[in-house]
Amino acid sequence: MADSQHSSSDETFGFSREETSQESKLEFSEDEETLIIRMFNLVGERWSLIAGRIPGRTAEEIEKYWNTRYSTSE
Repeated sequence: MADSQHSSSDETFGFSREETSQESKLEFSEDEETLIIRMFNLVGERWSLIAGRIPGRTAEEIEKYWNTRYSTSE
């Protein structure tokens, strides 16, 4: 019985911690956002190339940020 209670609380805690971590990674400064937009207009969806211009950012973070903020589903 203790295992089922422990497992349930772990899942809840793990989910909220993961969600908070993802949200903080998607916070970009105004300068980063401007650079991403400019680079996207120049090179398109070459996320690793764009990430190379922004220290501390990965291609995955930039792609996810772009898709969250600017992607349109038409």
